[in-house]
Amino acid sequence: MAAPSYTFTIARAAELLGEDQELLCEIALYMEPEDGCLSIHGTGDQQTIAFTPFGMESLKELIPEYKRRQSSPRS
Repeated sequence: MAAPSYTFTIARAAELLGEDQELLCEIALYMEPEDGCLSIHGTGDQQTIAFTPFGMESLKELIPEYKRRQSSPRS
């Protein structure tokens, strides 16, 4: 597999997927670079999360699963 040539910031991913950025942040905590989730460091202390195209596909699969787990009653 070739290295990705672009990423989507978490803000853009939320916009494209029609989801809340906070939700994507929670899901990203459980994702690894192999899942297409990267941490981007800017100048100073600026940081953001970004997703490769594969990461976007992973999110599409993880979002419904995550929401289902959050809405189910805890035992």
